[in-house]
Amino acid sequence: MSNGDNLKLVKYWKDHSDYDIVTARHMFETKRYPYCLFLCHLSIEKILKAIIVWETRKPALYSHNLVDLAKKTKIDFSSKQQEILADLTEFNLEARYPEWKKDFYKRASRSYTQKYYQETIKLQKWLKNYLKK
Repeated sequence: MSNGDNLKLVKYWKDHSDYDIVTARHMFETKRYPYCLFLCHLSIEKILKAIIVWETRKPALYSHNLVDLAKKTKIDFSSKQQEILADLTEFNLEARYPEWKKDFYKRASRSYTQKYYQETIKLQKWLKNYLKK
């Protein structure tokens, strides 16, 4: 992959991560908590893919598992960050599959969602700063 193509792909993933975090805010504000959590997952997935492309100069893996994606980076995540990544990965599955949706929708209260939304904002910002190095 040429350097120009690599930079375009990094920008693509970063921009879409930003878009998803803004959309997550809108979902939170309109009390669509399960969708807010799903978009938190997507935002982190996309910024991790931007980092993978930036580091490897290859297209990102086709994966939604944030823990696996994080392992493909050169970043040293704290244990708390690893827990957040694992939790956010669950939101991807629980928001998509009907057999898990019912419990997920019950769990996605305002306070539960707010906690993960705020953690996602911090993590996404931290990961974006990594790209600036």
